[in-house]
Amino acid sequence: MRVTAATAACAAGLGKQAILDSLVAGQSGLRPNHFGRDPLPTWIGAVPDAALLPLPPQLASYECRNNRLAWLAHAQDGFSASVRAARERHGPGRVALVIGTSTSSIGATEEAYRELTAERAIPAHLRGLAVYSPHSTGEFLARAFDLENVAVTIATACSSGAKAFAHAARLLEAGIADAAVVGGVDSLCESVLFGFNSLALVSPDPCRPFDITRCGINLGEAAALALLETQGEGIRYLGAGESSDAHHMSAPHPGGLGARLAMAQALANAGIHASDVDYVNLHGTASAKNDAVEAAAIADMFDAETHASSTKGWTGHALGAAGALEAVITMLAIEHSFMPGTINSDTLDPDCGPQVRLHGAHGRVGIALSNSFGFGGSNCSLVFAAAE
Repeated sequence: MRVTAATAACAAGLGKQAILDSLVAGQSGLRPNHFGRDPLPTWIGAVPDAALLPLPPQLASYECRNNRLAWLAHAQDGFSASVRAARERHGPGRVALVIGTSTSSIGATEEAYRELTAERAIPAHLRGLAVYSPHSTGEFLARAFDLENVAVTIATACSSGAKAFAHAARLLEAGIADAAVVGGVDSLCESVLFGFNSLALVSPDPCRPFDITRCGINLGEAAALALLETQGEGIRYLGAGESSDAHHMSAPHPGGLGARLAMAQALANAGIHASDVDYVNLHGTASAKNDAVEAAAIADMFDAETHASSTKGWTGHALGAAGALEAVITMLAIEHSFMPGTINSDTLDPDCGPQVRLHGAHGRVGIALSNSFGFGGSNCSLVFAAAE
């Protein structure tokens, strides 16, 4: 299978070139938090409000930050034109859509309750049922792209955007579709920020993945989209590995069971060995337990020459969109022969092996793996390879 088009919008940039420029320059997109009436003291990876333009009139019933973010991404890198071309090649009934998200449009629900009328009713302009469905963004994008095949929303916490690739690939393998718009969209809101803070996971400073002094995550938002086709030109999608260790609602298995299973299955499904992998985009959230578990697994499974890094210091943790966003970043590494480092971090935790790198490096990336490990032990690893 081939990824014939891809794009993303996140704090590090709008479109692939802007994101790549930020990665090469070491320019983080994290900024002090401004969400809410009494903002939580942390840093966030937010897309500028000025970029989130209102939806067109024919899609106005889907108006919310999450769908504005999806609309912004669909206009980058000629992605909308690529989908139109695929729809013409295969027919609208042969192009599926699979979108990952963790909170969907919950920010719109917050807004509705903040603006209750004197009678404690939701204001008329915020009563659109299309906005309050967990499938809101999937339905919105299916309409925006005028697709008539399966439209699915994947919600498996932080692995959602990665699992969307795996699910779409199965649709294509089963002959249900010839192409699929795949990706992830998640936007910032107070529920997300204060929810993670209640778990003592949020850092007051810019996050430092794998650093000995790391103290928590920075939340972010993103929309990342790709076009997966059975044939065509572009990055090769080699396969995925998925696992569900169900160890704990919010803590990883202490031995990294699920993470190791996902990576091992991804390598097996791709028909490659760990020694074939040039770059690993780590889940690397900068939380104490997640980083330690992932670092130990990488040290055990991959050669010392493998370059591994976390890019969440550029973007923040985009939750359900993180897997799709980091898949796009992984493909950028392949296309441009540049492996990002791990920004903001200075001294690596002793749990890290030689694979985890602080600094970016130029060099051919033939095969790369991207990790996404979510709450509840829902894990997914994706493998991509150069087009040739």
